[in-house]
Amino acid sequence: MSAQSPSPTVRTFTAGAALQAPVGIFDSGLGGLSVLRAVRAQLPDETLLYVADSLYAPYGERDDDFIADRTLAIGEWLMGQGAKALVVACNTATAQSIALVREKLPIPLIGVEPGIKPAALQSKSRVAGVLATQATLRSARFQGLLERYAADCRFLCQPGHGLVQAVERCDVSSAELRALLRSYLEPMLDAGADTLVLGCTHYPFLDAAIRDIVGDRLALIDTSVAIARQLERVLDQYGLRATAPAAGTPLPRFYSTDDGLHQQQLTATLLGIEASVERVLIASRRTAGPDSRAA
Repeated sequence: MSAQSPSPTVRTFTAGAALQAPVGIFDSGLGGLSVLRAVRAQLPDETLLYVADSLYAPYGERDDDFIADRTLAIGEWLMGQGAKALVVACNTATAQSIALVREKLPIPLIGVEPGIKPAALQSKSRVAGVLATQATLRSARFQGLLERYAADCRFLCQPGHGLVQAVERCDVSSAELRALLRSYLEPMLDAGADTLVLGCTHYPFLDAAIRDIVGDRLALIDTSVAIARQLERVLDQYGLRATAPAAGTPLPRFYSTDDGLHQQQLTATLLGIEASVERVLIASRRTAGPDSRAA
């Protein structure tokens, strides 16, 4: 989890507007719903806007410029919807583009990053596994985490090829998925790992399948709760936190650059929220239109 001070030119809100303004949450697809779940639990009075860039998911197989281009475009779109803060609920987008986006957007940004530090503190065997996208693992930001926190702990870094796609199609328990997870996890266990970092916000939705394979042999590190707490601190710091609305806890509003059908299904199944998903076109320099998947 990560958050830095926003640009000095942070957009100002009147007190009343700050109470009503929403928080934007963005992911390449559906994984950020795990962060939204934690934010709703921590900050039940906030109105949340969630954007899934599912038309272009997964980001882990995209080049760095494409990831930065989409992250900035979606951040600007959420600002246009009145967002007072932005949670980049995607490890890949945070790793590759959050520094650039912070320079461009005059609202507080909270990014996510794999829980290398808590894993290093928790591991007793001094061997920990990391499941993350290839783009996250190759990023300078991730390598910096290893340099800072992994001096006396061996991290086994495994690209989670196919896992994001499985969650995107709402597959969190099939035999094929379990076989794929087993191929990633068993070598970690054989190497003596006792801790597993879930380095992508999609992966907490695979918690039950992972537990079926590893039992209690691996402690799972999921930073979504820490992200929600950091958002709370940032909103308080800038006087942007909402107070309890008269109508009770507001429902999030959901958007997708794809048809949103899987998003609606996953939101209902895993979060217990029955809500429609609005399809939106968010143009950017690297994308031409709603049906273009070209990089």
